[in-house]
Amino acid sequence: MGYLIGLVAAVFLGAGFVLQQDAAQRVPKGEFLRPRLLLDLLRKPRWLAGIATMITGQLVSVWVLGHLMLSQAEPLLATNLLFALLLAIPLSGQAVHKSEVIGAVVLIAAVTSLSLARTASSPQVSVGSASYWPYAAAVIVAGVLTFAEFGRRSSGTQRAVLTGTSAGLVFGIQDALTRRSMHILYAHQLSGLLTSWPIYSLAGIAVVGLWLMQSAFSAAPLHASLPAITAAEPVAGIVLGIVVFGDKVHDAPALIALQVCGFIALLGGVVLVARAPALTGLSKVHLPHHDQAPPTTQSPPPAQKTPSD
Repeated sequence: MGYLIGLVAAVFLGAGFVLQQDAAQRVPKGEFLRPRLLLDLLRKPRWLAGIATMITGQLVSVWVLGHLMLSQAEPLLATNLLFALLLAIPLSGQAVHKSEVIGAVVLIAAVTSLSLARTASSPQVSVGSASYWPYAAAVIVAGVLTFAEFGRRSSGTQRAVLTGTSAGLVFGIQDALTRRSMHILYAHQLSGLLTSWPIYSLAGIAVVGLWLMQSAFSAAPLHASLPAITAAEPVAGIVLGIVVFGDKVHDAPALIALQVCGFIALLGGVVLVARAPALTGLSKVHLPHHDQAPPTTQSPPPAQKTPSD
């Protein structure tokens, strides 16, 4: 049941990303990494629809993150890229190519192998501790700031990749905070959750991640930013799951090799799918927007009469 709910969350997340990028690519480039960017997007109905769709996916993923280990939930949620591609194909008018089919197969195989490895019965060890939380988070935050700064100094596709990586790392922290908040809710009810720090940190980190993601969307087409976001999020989430939450790791060499290969395949599948022409072509699609004024036609000025002789 947990895997099915995870796929439902991925459907909403993928659709939300496509709708948001369609709106974000139309804002002025000078608003990159500025608070005004979000204020401008708030006036775009298509972006609001994308945000509503993404929030729906995140609400569904809360259950997944609360019931599955991060090393199980993150690869499953990464399949949102497949659903983003399915929506982008009719929007862009592009045909399906061999590269994205191969990427989709690799991505599905990676998620399957990681899931099988997690459910296999073999000796497992735990190397994590909640006391490591400040140190692990500090390292990831340093990565967020580094990628964001290099993104600010870059332009075009490189800017989208770097800023998207920064956003993905933030989303990985967001997933970890969501899991921690759900554990507090289960143990101490709503009163305990409202008096704990993770829920308020979660709200703040969600806004930062959203801001970085929209900046990445505005910098270049979706094929540049989405693979970076989709790849960086599970990296941060799985690291925090092992280091902070004590997600158990198999010590059998065969299962360790299967998980490493699965994770590498996950990243490779993400890149192959995200480079699909359908996602690239979204930047060239100009769909009717309710937030844009219809073009007006002006009649030519009346011809001036010359005085007759």
